Amino acid sequence: MSGGKGMLVALPERWDEACFAVPAVRALERSGLIGALVYHEEQENFWKTASSLPCFTFSNKSSAGQLAKLLGNDWEASLTWEDGIAARAFAKAKIQRRLGPASANLKKLITHPLQAHEAPTEHRVRLYLNTCEEMGISVNHPELFVPASLGIPAKPQSVLLCPDSDYGPSHEWPLDRWQMVAEHLLEKGKHLTVAGLVGGRNLGKILTSRIGGDIDFFHANPLNAIIPTLSTFQSVIAADGFLPHLAAYTGCTCMTLFGPNDPNWKRPLGKQNVVVKHHVECAPCLSPQCKMDNRCQNELRVADILEFCS
Repeated sequence: MSGGKGMLVALPERWDEACFAVPAVRALERSGLIGALVYHEEQENFWKTASSLPCFTFSNKSSAGQLAKLLGNDWEASLTWEDGIAARAFAKAKIQRRLGPASANLKKLITHPLQAHEAPTEHRVRLYLNTCEEMGISVNHPELFVPASLGIPAKPQSVLLCPDSDYGPSHEWPLDRWQMVAEHLLEKGKHLTVAGLVGGRNLGKILTSRIGGDIDFFHANPLNAIIPTLSTFQSVIAADGFLPHLAAYTGCTCMTLFGPNDPNWKRPLGKQNVVVKHHVECAPCLSPQCKMDNRCQNELRVADILEFCS
């Protein structure tokens, strides 16, 4: 773009969506179109590892008007993938060329709707990549998809277990089976750490207390601060949630235990990662609370996870 400050890009506020957006942001940065990124202040440590671009941040207390004043004038264009403070701030700032997917929730906030979307059988990352391609930006570069380079070596034989899910209890595997996996890993000489998440059923804390002094525990809160810690593990075994996406971004080898969610749509990025899922007729329902008997979790076998651990 000529003149002005270039394009403002608003980044997704959910952690999984932020991870899916990384390749597209890298492609946009390569193109030279982006002038600055706009994201929630809780994601600052994350995006500083993904991009060297200038940034504007906002908090839960920020209003669209306050952010619009912070952004100032003379931006040539903006891009946003979701409704939120940033998208509303772009409109209040009267950015003349406001791009975004042609979705119902963005319809009143954008001036140049894009047709980009992911097909029903495609991974969510395609939404972000298709946006770039519709703008004439190539995404066929392997370096767009590499994990973050934090310069922190992984500890030998280190495994992180995360039985908690911030997606809801229907995404969590029975605790007694997590205990069997942990005991198996200890017998194989692995150094175990268990992560605990805020809220939920505190499965991480309970698992740590059951095993005793043979495993470490760390409180994965806030998620923005745990990225360096995640990079110290060789592998991660986790319930489907935000944590395995962040771990995959740091370069860990991840196994994610899927239940109500669809791994074809929302698995962590990276060919080194695997998902384990037991097929049931009612999945994917995407529900945080199972209305039946949680069979997608209860029928998932310990043997399926131990096969990955061998």
